[in-house]
Amino acid sequence: MRFGVRLIQHLGSPRDIVELGILADKAGFDNAWFPSDKFMYHAWSIIAALSEHTDNIIVGANGTEPYGVSPGETAAFMATLDSLNKGRTAIGYGMHTQKMIEWMGINVEDRVTRVREAVELMRKVWRGEVAEFNGQEFQWSDQCYLRFDPERKRIPIYVSGFEEDDLAMSGEIGDGSLPMVTPPESAKLMVERVMKGVKKAGRDASEVDICGCGWFSISEDGKGTETDSLKDILAYFGNYLDEEALNTVGLSQKDFAGTAKAVEEQNYAKARELVTADMQQLAVVGSPKDAIKKIELLIESGITQVSIGGPLGPDPKETIRLFGEQIIPYFK
Repeated sequence: MRFGVRLIQHLGSPRDIVELGILADKAGFDNAWFPSDKFMYHAWSIIAALSEHTDNIIVGANGTEPYGVSPGETAAFMATLDSLNKGRTAIGYGMHTQKMIEWMGINVEDRVTRVREAVELMRKVWRGEVAEFNGQEFQWSDQCYLRFDPERKRIPIYVSGFEEDDLAMSGEIGDGSLPMVTPPESAKLMVERVMKGVKKAGRDASEVDICGCGWFSISEDGKGTETDSLKDILAYFGNYLDEEALNTVGLSQKDFAGTAKAVEEQNYAKARELVTADMQQLAVVGSPKDAIKKIELLIESGITQVSIGGPLGPDPKETIRLFGEQIIPYFK
């Protein structure tokens, strides 16, 4: 069983986030992910800094996409970082939501084809090929190739996305998949969607690391875990979650209409007040024992890497310590 940590902007300054990543490396986490969300801390800066201050952990951006950033730029950056840290990179590729792309006036038409072609192009570049290409979404000339030798010919690509077709594609072409498991009870549904792509491509399930991205708020005694940061995350992102996933705990996107409106109006205090106890089912909240029970559920559902994110807990450093001392060893 592998463990990852998602170091989101809510956790503090860029320096605070890097320091949490250093602690995660020492605690035995396998991967450190940083979300690539628009107009928030830039993922590439964070993972480059974290890479320089860690020894073992694999670093990567989650949600890098092929609209706002060319796959050529992404491929060159990742190959450069992979050379700097001697093969400790991975990338989560695909859109959290197309709404963030549309903010910038970019029309999203065939996101699945665009992600598929971008993955193919990046792999061509890393293999040292001339990536001349005439596809539905990309047209590259014979000048599209790396001007340096990459550390590795294949950097792991974890295909991400909320929609059912994104998840199927992740099983079809990804080295890994990054489904949201919010709530944890939806993990079986998410894995089934990934496995449709695995079966379509005739792959072995072991070829795909299914990295379930959950929200966690953990403390030693389980107290103080219903934090404002947790409520902020539930209010902000709940509206983006899959309807069927929400249904597994009796929720619906309609339940988040009020929080979504408050967020849109930038009335974050009101959004926080509208977060109900039922909404907190989307996260893993409580003590290490509570976390272990939910992680066992994820494993039984077919998740092969648990990625902890969200607020982590009232003291994120303490949460990382608890994982390193109590939770990760339990599963190793």
